[in-house]
Amino acid sequence: MRVAVIDLGTNTCNLLIAEINPHGYKILHQGKQLVKLGDDKLRENEISRAATSRVLESFQAHEKTIRNYQAEKVRVVATSAVRTAENKIEFLEQISENPGWLVRLISGEKEAEMIFEGVLLAFNEFKTPALILDIGGGSNELILAHDKKMLWKESQPTGMARIVHQFKISGPVQPGEIEQLQNYYFESHKTAFERCKAEKVKTLVGCSGAFDTIADIIDQVNPGEKMRKTQEISIRDFTEVYGKLIKSTREQRLLMKGMDMVRVDLIVPAVILIEHLISEIGITQITQTDFALREGVLFELMNFFRIKSGQKI
Repeated sequence: MRVAVIDLGTNTCNLLIAEINPHGYKILHQGKQLVKLGDDKLRENEISRAATSRVLESFQAHEKTIRNYQAEKVRVVATSAVRTAENKIEFLEQISENPGWLVRLISGEKEAEMIFEGVLLAFNEFKTPALILDIGGGSNELILAHDKKMLWKESQPTGMARIVHQFKISGPVQPGEIEQLQNYYFESHKTAFERCKAEKVKTLVGCSGAFDTIADIIDQVNPGEKMRKTQEISIRDFTEVYGKLIKSTREQRLLMKGMDMVRVDLIVPAVILIEHLISEIGITQITQTDFALREGVLFELMNFFRIKSGQKI
């Protein structure tokens, strides 16, 4: 069975097409469209008409790809920007009408669970306690995992599209601005810091956009050019990229090899969050993965397929 998964995020509308069989799965295609639900209207908890148009255009593009791959099932999930939008019902009705897809609006708690399931597809298990961090445009999900279990999770509306609308971030970012962001992150994710210290977490698993961009800058490849199930990022390499980014202007970031245009304004507050977690918790190992929410939806579809075919899970 061929399935398509669409993750409608705050910045991008991501597509995954995979083939499910009794033995597992095979990813056939990954792609994304820029939708910027987190434009200037985000601070008013509203999805703009322009953003709605961009989503409709992204759906049209993805629909063509889905037809080309002859996917039999399509699953669409929407996340933080839609969750908090006061006009979400009108928006969901409008974007569902044309392709006829049912768009499932998931809670932050459910998003964290599905991210865990997606990351687990890549890792299979965590031999030591690990912190999974998904930095989004609208929300951040932090998940504590060990073996094959999720020990704790949280989803906070502290995504980078919200941050850049809420805080002044100069180019280059100033020391006082870094300190202000660090304090905000610590207060917003205080429980996560405390739980990680209590569990003596040393491993950080980073998924989604910011970590993809960091890995692309380290590897000096163009965005989307290299697919990674898992890839180690040394603390030294991260520290080098961090130093380079916080000293950069927007114009300088635009010229960096590996910089995704979607992330050019969001990457600085993102690496400040990552660096703060590393230094406060005492992280010694970082692993990046492409697997996250979309793969979590795939995980659920695989389980549904196995139940339907009478297999044991």
